[in-house]
Amino acid sequence: MAPAAASATDATLDAVAVGGGPAGATAATELARRGRRVVLLDRQGKPKACGGAIPPRLIEEFDIPDSVLCARVSGARVMAPSGLTVEMPIRGGFVAMVDRAVFDEWLRARAAEAGAERIAGTFESLDRDSDGTAVVVYRPADAPREAVPRRLRTRFVIGADGARSAVARQALPDIGDGAYVIAYHEIVRTPPVGRDGYDPARCDVVYRGDLSPDFYGWMFPHGDTASVGVGTARPGFALKESVRALRVLCGLADAETVRGEGAPIPLRPLKRWDNGRDVVLAGDAAGVVAPASGEGIYYAMAGGRLAAEGVDEAFDSGDPAPLARVRKRFMKAHGGVFRALGFLQGYWYASDERRERFVAICQDVDLQNMIWQSYMNKKMMRASPRVYLRIIKMNIAHMLRLV
Repeated sequence: MAPAAASATDATLDAVAVGGGPAGATAATELARRGRRVVLLDRQGKPKACGGAIPPRLIEEFDIPDSVLCARVSGARVMAPSGLTVEMPIRGGFVAMVDRAVFDEWLRARAAEAGAERIAGTFESLDRDSDGTAVVVYRPADAPREAVPRRLRTRFVIGADGARSAVARQALPDIGDGAYVIAYHEIVRTPPVGRDGYDPARCDVVYRGDLSPDFYGWMFPHGDTASVGVGTARPGFALKESVRALRVLCGLADAETVRGEGAPIPLRPLKRWDNGRDVVLAGDAAGVVAPASGEGIYYAMAGGRLAAEGVDEAFDSGDPAPLARVRKRFMKAHGGVFRALGFLQGYWYASDERRERFVAICQDVDLQNMIWQSYMNKKMMRASPRVYLRIIKMNIAHMLRLV
Protein backbone atom coordinates (compact mmCIF):
# COMPACT_ATOMS: atom_id res chain seq x y z
CA MET A 1 0.00 0.00 0.00
CA ALA A 2 1.43 3.36 -1.00
CA PRO A 3 1.79 6.04 1.68
CA ALA A 4 -0.96 8.64 1.67
CA ALA A 5 -0.19 12.17 0.58
CA ALA A 6 0.03 14.77 3.31
CA SER A 7 -3.27 16.42 4.11
CA ALA A 8 -3.34 20.19 3.71
CA THR A 9 -5.27 21.05 6.85
CA ASP A 10 -5.01 23.26 9.89
CA ALA A 11 -7.08 20.88 12.01
CA THR A 12 -5.48 19.53 15.17
CA LEU A 13 -4.61 15.84 15.07
CA ASP A 14 -5.01 13.61 18.08
CA ALA A 15 -1.51 12.17 17.69
CA VAL A 16 1.48 11.91 15.39
CA ALA A 17 3.69 8.83 15.59
CA VAL A 18 7.14 9.79 14.33
CA GLY A 19 8.84 6.68 12.93
CA GLY A 20 7.30 3.80 11.03
CA GLY A 21 9.12 0.86 12.59
CA PRO A 22 7.44 -1.70 14.87
CA ALA A 23 6.95 0.79 17.73
CA GLY A 24 5.50 3.67 15.72
CA ALA A 25 3.39 1.49 13.46
CA THR A 26 1.95 -0.40 16.43
CA ALA A 27 1.19 2.83 18.30
CA ALA A 28 -0.56 4.28 15.23
CA THR A 29 -2.58 1.10 14.75
CA GLU A 30 -3.73 1.02 18.37
CA LEU A 31 -4.75 4.68 18.37
CA ALA A 32 -6.56 4.42 15.05
CA ARG A 33 -8.50 1.41 16.33
CA ARG A 34 -9.57 3.52 19.30
CA GLY A 35 -10.98 6.12 16.93
CA ARG A 36 -8.18 8.65 17.27
CA ARG A 37 -7.10 10.78 14.33
CA VAL A 38 -3.45 9.81 13.98
CA VAL A 39 -0.69 10.33 11.44
CA LEU A 40 2.16 7.87 10.98
CA LEU A 41 5.18 9.84 9.76
CA ASP A 42 7.95 7.67 8.34
CA ARG A 43 10.99 8.62 6.28
CA GLN A 44 10.82 5.38 4.26
CA GLY A 45 14.54 4.74 4.47
CA LYS A 46 16.54 1.54 4.68
CA PRO A 47 15.31 -1.03 7.20
CA LYS A 48 17.17 -1.26 10.49
CA ALA A 49 20.09 -3.65 10.80
CA CYS A 50 18.34 -6.46 12.67
CA GLY A 51 18.49 -10.24 12.78
CA GLY A 52 14.70 -10.32 12.56
CA ALA A 53 13.90 -12.85 15.29
CA ILE A 54 10.43 -12.73 16.85
CA PRO A 55 9.00 -15.02 19.56
CA PRO A 56 5.70 -16.89 19.51
CA ARG A 57 4.31 -14.49 22.11
CA LEU A 58 4.67 -11.60 19.65
CA ILE A 59 2.92 -13.55 16.91
CA GLU A 60 0.00 -14.33 19.20
CA GLU A 61 -0.20 -11.00 21.01
CA PHE A 62 -0.06 -8.85 17.87
CA ASP A 63 -1.89 -11.15 15.42
CA ILE A 64 0.99 -11.68 12.98
CA PRO A 65 0.00 -13.93 10.04
CA ASP A 66 2.20 -16.74 8.75
CA SER A 67 2.49 -14.92 5.42
CA VAL A 68 4.73 -12.29 7.02
CA LEU A 69 7.15 -14.86 8.45
CA CYS A 70 10.08 -15.91 6.29
CA ALA A 71 11.40 -18.79 8.42
CA ARG A 72 10.88 -20.79 11.60
CA VAL A 73 13.96 -21.72 13.57
CA SER A 74 14.11 -24.90 15.65
CA GLY A 75 17.42 -24.30 17.40
CA ALA A 76 20.73 -22.50 17.62
CA ARG A 77 24.38 -23.41 17.26
CA VAL A 78 26.47 -21.48 19.79
CA MET A 79 30.21 -21.13 19.16
CA ALA A 80 32.95 -20.31 21.68
CA PRO A 81 36.34 -18.65 21.00
CA SER A 82 38.10 -22.03 21.16
CA GLY A 83 35.81 -23.50 18.53
CA LEU A 84 33.66 -25.36 21.06
CA THR A 85 30.21 -25.69 19.49
CA VAL A 86 27.02 -26.31 21.43
CA GLU A 87 23.73 -27.25 19.80
CA MET A 88 20.70 -25.74 21.54
CA PRO A 89 17.48 -27.25 20.13
CA ILE A 90 14.16 -25.60 20.95
CA ARG A 91 12.08 -28.29 22.61
CA GLY A 92 8.38 -27.74 22.13
CA GLY A 93 8.54 -24.43 20.30
CA PHE A 94 10.18 -22.28 17.65
CA VAL A 95 11.52 -18.82 16.92
CA ALA A 96 10.14 -17.06 13.85
CA MET A 97 12.17 -14.88 11.50
CA VAL A 98 11.10 -11.81 9.56
CA ASP A 99 12.78 -9.63 6.96
CA ARG A 100 12.48 -6.12 8.39
CA ALA A 101 11.94 -4.57 4.97
CA VAL A 102 8.83 -6.73 4.52
CA PHE A 103 7.69 -6.87 8.15
CA ASP A 104 7.88 -3.13 8.86
CA GLU A 105 5.98 -2.27 5.67
CA TRP A 106 3.28 -4.78 6.60
CA LEU A 107 2.93 -3.11 10.00
CA ARG A 108 2.65 0.33 8.40
CA ALA A 109 0.03 -0.94 5.96
CA ARG A 110 -1.95 -2.42 8.86
CA ALA A 111 -1.88 0.96 10.60
CA ALA A 112 -3.32 2.57 7.46
CA GLU A 113 -6.03 -0.10 7.23
CA ALA A 114 -6.95 0.69 10.83
CA GLY A 115 -7.44 4.34 9.87
CA ALA A 116 -4.07 6.01 10.43
CA GLU A 117 -2.89 8.41 7.75
CA ARG A 118 0.54 7.58 6.38
CA ILE A 119 2.91 10.35 5.41
CA ALA A 120 6.31 9.70 3.88
CA GLY A 121 8.65 12.36 5.19
CA THR A 122 11.51 13.26 7.51
CA PHE A 123 10.95 14.77 10.95
CA GLU A 124 12.77 18.08 11.27
CA SER A 125 11.67 19.68 14.51
CA LEU A 126 9.09 19.94 17.25
CA ASP A 127 7.54 23.39 17.33
CA ARG A 128 4.74 25.06 19.31
CA ASP A 129 1.80 27.13 18.17
CA SER A 130 0.94 30.33 20.00
CA ASP A 131 -1.39 28.40 22.32
CA GLY A 132 1.32 25.87 23.17
CA THR A 133 -0.01 23.03 21.03
CA ALA A 134 2.70 20.77 19.61
CA VAL A 135 3.55 21.08 15.91
CA VAL A 136 5.54 18.39 14.12
CA VAL A 137 7.60 20.01 11.37
CA TYR A 138 8.58 17.62 8.60
CA ARG A 139 9.84 17.54 5.04
CA PRO A 140 7.87 15.35 2.60
CA ALA A 141 9.88 12.58 0.98
CA ASP A 142 9.22 13.90 -2.52
CA ALA A 143 9.82 17.58 -1.74
CA PRO A 144 12.96 19.40 -2.96
CA ARG A 145 15.34 20.60 -0.28
CA GLU A 146 14.42 24.23 -0.89
CA ALA A 147 10.71 23.58 -0.31
CA VAL A 148 9.09 24.97 2.81
CA PRO A 149 8.68 22.22 5.45
CA ARG A 150 5.14 21.20 6.34
CA ARG A 151 3.54 21.25 9.75
CA LEU A 152 1.24 18.91 11.67
CA ARG A 153 -0.53 20.41 14.65
CA THR A 154 -1.22 17.66 17.19
CA ARG A 155 -2.31 17.02 20.76
CA PHE A 156 0.30 14.32 21.33
CA VAL A 157 3.54 13.09 19.78
CA ILE A 158 4.92 9.56 20.01
CA GLY A 159 8.66 9.56 19.37
CA ALA A 160 9.41 6.21 17.75
CA ASP A 161 12.20 7.41 15.49
CA GLY A 162 14.88 4.98 16.63
CA ALA A 163 18.02 5.15 18.70
CA ARG A 164 19.40 8.68 19.03
CA SER A 165 15.86 9.90 18.49
CA ALA A 166 15.52 13.43 17.14
CA VAL A 167 12.17 13.72 18.96
CA ALA A 168 13.82 12.75 22.25
CA ARG A 169 16.68 15.21 21.78
CA GLN A 170 14.22 18.08 21.30
CA ALA A 171 11.44 17.13 23.71
CA LEU A 172 13.58 15.65 26.51
CA PRO A 173 16.96 17.38 26.12
CA ASP A 174 18.00 16.70 29.70
CA ILE A 175 18.02 12.89 29.45
CA GLY A 176 21.10 12.78 27.20
CA ASP A 177 22.15 9.98 24.88
CA GLY A 178 22.08 6.44 26.19
CA ALA A 179 24.66 3.71 25.67
CA TYR A 180 24.67 1.97 22.30
CA VAL A 181 25.98 -0.98 20.39
CA ILE A 182 26.63 -0.27 16.72
CA ALA A 183 25.36 -3.19 14.65
CA TYR A 184 26.12 -4.03 11.04
CA HIS A 185 24.70 -6.91 9.05
CA GLU A 186 24.54 -8.13 5.50
CA ILE A 187 21.53 -9.82 3.93
CA VAL A 188 22.90 -12.61 1.73
CA ARG A 189 21.46 -15.27 -0.56
CA THR A 190 21.46 -18.66 1.12
CA PRO A 191 23.02 -21.81 -0.35
CA PRO A 192 21.20 -25.12 -0.85
CA VAL A 193 20.41 -26.98 2.36
CA GLY A 194 23.45 -28.88 3.60
CA ARG A 195 26.08 -27.05 1.55
CA ASP A 196 28.96 -26.09 3.86
CA GLY A 197 26.79 -27.22 6.78
CA TYR A 198 24.07 -24.63 6.17
CA ASP A 199 20.80 -25.37 7.97
CA PRO A 200 17.83 -23.07 7.20
CA ALA A 201 16.19 -23.94 10.53
CA ARG A 202 19.17 -23.07 12.74
CA CYS A 203 20.64 -19.81 14.01
CA ASP A 204 24.37 -19.40 14.55
CA VAL A 205 25.50 -17.30 17.52
CA VAL A 206 29.25 -16.68 17.77
CA TYR A 207 31.02 -15.42 20.89
CA ARG A 208 34.53 -14.39 19.86
CA GLY A 209 36.32 -11.23 20.87
CA ASP A 210 37.97 -10.79 17.49
CA LEU A 211 34.52 -10.71 15.84
CA SER A 212 32.82 -8.67 18.55
CA PRO A 213 34.73 -7.54 21.67
CA ASP A 214 31.61 -6.94 23.78
CA PHE A 215 28.58 -8.38 21.97
CA TYR A 216 28.29 -11.31 19.54
CA GLY A 217 28.06 -12.32 15.91
CA TRP A 218 25.00 -13.92 14.35
CA MET A 219 23.64 -15.72 11.35
CA PHE A 220 19.85 -15.83 11.25
CA PRO A 221 18.13 -17.63 8.34
CA HIS A 222 15.37 -15.84 6.44
CA GLY A 223 14.36 -18.48 3.94
CA ASP A 224 16.00 -17.51 0.64
CA THR A 225 18.26 -15.06 2.46
CA ALA A 226 20.06 -14.79 5.80
CA SER A 227 21.16 -11.97 8.10
CA VAL A 228 24.86 -12.16 9.01
CA GLY A 229 25.98 -9.49 11.44
CA VAL A 230 27.93 -8.30 14.46
CA GLY A 231 27.69 -5.52 17.00
CA THR A 232 29.97 -3.63 19.36
CA ALA A 233 30.05 -0.54 21.54
CA ARG A 234 33.77 -0.08 20.86
CA PRO A 235 34.41 2.98 18.66
CA GLY A 236 36.28 2.33 15.45
CA PHE A 237 35.89 -1.44 15.51
CA ALA A 238 35.99 -2.89 11.98
CA LEU A 239 32.45 -4.23 11.70
CA LYS A 240 32.51 -4.97 7.98
CA GLU A 241 35.72 -6.98 8.30
CA SER A 242 34.16 -8.93 11.16
CA VAL A 243 31.10 -9.73 9.07
CA ARG A 244 33.37 -10.91 6.28
CA ALA A 245 35.11 -13.30 8.70
CA LEU A 246 31.77 -14.41 10.13
CA ARG A 247 30.46 -15.26 6.68
CA VAL A 248 33.46 -17.55 6.19
CA LEU A 249 32.78 -19.22 9.54
CA CYS A 250 29.11 -19.77 8.64
CA GLY A 251 29.83 -21.09 5.15
CA LEU A 252 28.46 -17.97 3.41
CA ALA A 253 31.67 -16.37 2.16
CA ASP A 254 30.68 -16.64 -1.51
CA ALA A 255 26.97 -15.93 -1.05
CA GLU A 256 25.51 -13.02 -3.02
CA THR A 257 25.11 -9.89 -0.90
CA VAL A 258 21.63 -8.40 -1.24
CA ARG A 259 22.20 -5.37 0.96
CA GLY A 260 24.16 -4.15 3.96
CA GLU A 261 22.81 -2.06 6.84
CA GLY A 262 24.11 -0.51 10.00
CA ALA A 263 22.33 1.00 13.00
CA PRO A 264 22.84 1.90 16.67
CA ILE A 265 21.14 -0.46 19.13
CA PRO A 266 20.39 0.88 22.64
CA LEU A 267 21.78 -1.03 25.59
CA ARG A 268 19.31 0.02 28.28
CA PRO A 269 15.99 1.85 28.71
CA LEU A 270 16.19 5.61 29.15
CA LYS A 271 15.37 6.89 32.62
CA ARG A 272 12.41 8.93 31.38
CA TRP A 273 10.21 8.55 28.32
CA ASP A 274 7.89 11.57 28.49
CA ASN A 275 8.16 15.35 28.70
CA GLY A 276 5.39 15.65 31.27
CA ARG A 277 3.17 17.33 28.73
CA ASP A 278 2.44 15.77 25.34
CA VAL A 279 5.39 13.66 24.14
CA VAL A 280 6.15 10.02 24.93
CA LEU A 281 8.86 7.73 23.51
CA ALA A 282 8.62 4.13 22.33
CA GLY A 283 10.86 1.44 20.87
CA ASP A 284 14.54 2.16 20.29
CA ALA A 285 13.89 5.83 21.03
CA ALA A 286 13.06 4.76 24.59
CA GLY A 287 16.04 2.37 24.69
CA VAL A 288 13.98 -0.81 24.96
CA VAL A 289 16.31 -3.38 23.42
CA ALA A 290 17.10 -6.41 25.54
CA PRO A 291 20.74 -6.53 26.69
CA ALA A 292 22.84 -9.57 25.75
CA SER A 293 20.50 -10.63 22.93
CA GLY A 294 19.91 -7.28 21.24
CA GLU A 295 16.29 -8.28 20.73
CA GLY A 296 14.06 -5.28 20.16
CA ILE A 297 11.07 -6.08 17.94
CA TYR A 298 8.80 -7.50 20.64
CA TYR A 299 9.74 -4.80 23.13
CA ALA A 300 9.24 -2.08 20.51
CA MET A 301 5.73 -3.31 19.75
CA ALA A 302 4.88 -3.77 23.43
CA GLY A 303 6.16 -0.24 24.12
CA GLY A 304 4.27 1.16 21.14
CA ARG A 305 1.03 -0.35 22.43
CA LEU A 306 1.64 1.05 25.93
CA ALA A 307 2.45 4.48 24.46
CA ALA A 308 -0.84 4.43 22.55
CA GLU A 309 -2.71 3.48 25.71
CA GLY A 310 -1.02 6.31 27.61
CA VAL A 311 -1.88 8.86 24.92
CA ASP A 312 -5.46 7.63 24.78
CA GLU A 313 -5.84 7.92 28.56
CA ALA A 314 -4.21 11.36 28.61
CA PHE A 315 -6.49 12.53 25.81
CA ASP A 316 -9.61 11.47 27.69
CA SER A 317 -8.53 12.85 31.06
CA GLY A 318 -6.75 16.01 29.94
CA ASP A 319 -3.97 15.01 32.35
CA PRO A 320 -0.47 14.10 31.04
CA ALA A 321 0.17 11.73 33.99
CA PRO A 322 -0.65 8.59 31.95
CA LEU A 323 2.36 9.36 29.70
CA ALA A 324 4.71 8.93 32.67
CA ARG A 325 3.05 5.64 33.53
CA VAL A 326 3.99 4.15 30.15
CA ARG A 327 7.55 3.51 31.31
CA LYS A 328 6.42 2.25 34.72
CA ARG A 329 4.08 -0.27 33.10
CA PHE A 330 6.75 -1.44 30.70
CA MET A 331 9.42 -1.88 33.38
CA LYS A 332 6.98 -3.68 35.69
CA ALA A 333 6.37 -6.21 32.93
CA HIS A 334 9.91 -6.52 31.54
CA GLY A 335 12.38 -4.86 33.90
CA GLY A 336 13.41 -8.14 35.54
CA VAL A 337 14.38 -9.64 32.19
CA PHE A 338 16.35 -6.53 31.26
CA ARG A 339 18.26 -6.57 34.55
CA ALA A 340 19.11 -10.27 34.25
CA LEU A 341 20.27 -9.93 30.66
CA GLY A 342 22.23 -6.79 31.52
CA PHE A 343 24.20 -8.77 34.10
CA LEU A 344 24.71 -11.61 31.61
CA GLN A 345 26.16 -9.29 29.00
CA GLY A 346 28.24 -7.27 31.44
CA TYR A 347 29.87 -10.33 32.98
CA TRP A 348 29.97 -13.16 30.45
CA TYR A 349 30.78 -11.03 27.39
CA ALA A 350 33.70 -9.25 29.08
CA SER A 351 36.52 -11.51 27.80
CA ASP A 352 37.12 -14.57 25.67
CA GLU A 353 37.87 -16.58 28.80
CA ARG A 354 34.41 -15.75 30.15
CA ARG A 355 32.78 -16.30 26.76
CA GLU A 356 34.32 -19.75 26.71
CA ARG A 357 32.82 -20.54 30.09
CA PHE A 358 29.44 -19.14 29.09
CA VAL A 359 29.24 -21.41 26.03
CA ALA A 360 30.32 -24.36 28.18
CA ILE A 361 27.46 -23.61 30.58
CA CYS A 362 25.06 -23.60 27.64
CA GLN A 363 25.64 -27.35 27.25
CA ASP A 364 23.31 -27.89 30.21
CA VAL A 365 19.94 -29.08 28.88
CA ASP A 366 17.94 -27.61 31.75
CA LEU A 367 19.55 -24.22 31.21
CA GLN A 368 18.82 -24.44 27.48
CA ASN A 369 15.16 -25.06 28.23
CA MET A 370 15.01 -22.10 30.62
CA ILE A 371 16.65 -19.82 28.04
CA TRP A 372 14.29 -20.80 25.23
CA GLN A 373 11.15 -20.74 27.38
CA SER A 374 12.08 -17.30 28.72
CA TYR A 375 12.71 -16.02 25.20
CA MET A 376 9.54 -17.46 23.68
CA ASN A 377 7.30 -16.24 26.52
CA LYS A 378 9.09 -12.94 27.25
CA LYS A 379 9.33 -13.53 30.97
CA MET A 380 11.78 -15.20 33.32
CA MET A 381 10.93 -18.91 33.43
CA ARG A 382 11.99 -20.97 36.40
CA ALA A 383 12.58 -24.68 36.63
CA SER A 384 11.98 -26.81 39.70
CA PRO A 385 13.80 -25.59 42.84
CA ARG A 386 16.29 -28.47 42.58
CA VAL A 387 17.16 -27.71 38.94
CA TYR A 388 17.21 -23.97 39.53
CA LEU A 389 19.60 -24.35 42.47
CA ARG A 390 21.88 -26.63 40.43
CA ILE A 391 22.04 -24.05 37.61
CA ILE A 392 22.90 -21.28 40.08
CA LYS A 393 25.67 -23.41 41.58
CA MET A 394 27.02 -24.20 38.10
CA ASN A 395 27.16 -20.51 37.20
CA ILE A 396 28.89 -19.60 40.46
CA ALA A 397 31.43 -22.39 40.00
CA HIS A 398 32.35 -21.04 36.56
CA MET A 399 32.48 -17.46 37.79
CA LEU A 400 34.89 -18.51 40.57
CA ARG A 401 36.86 -20.69 38.11
CA LEU A 402 36.27 -23.77 40.26
CA VAL A 403 35.56 -25.86 37.14
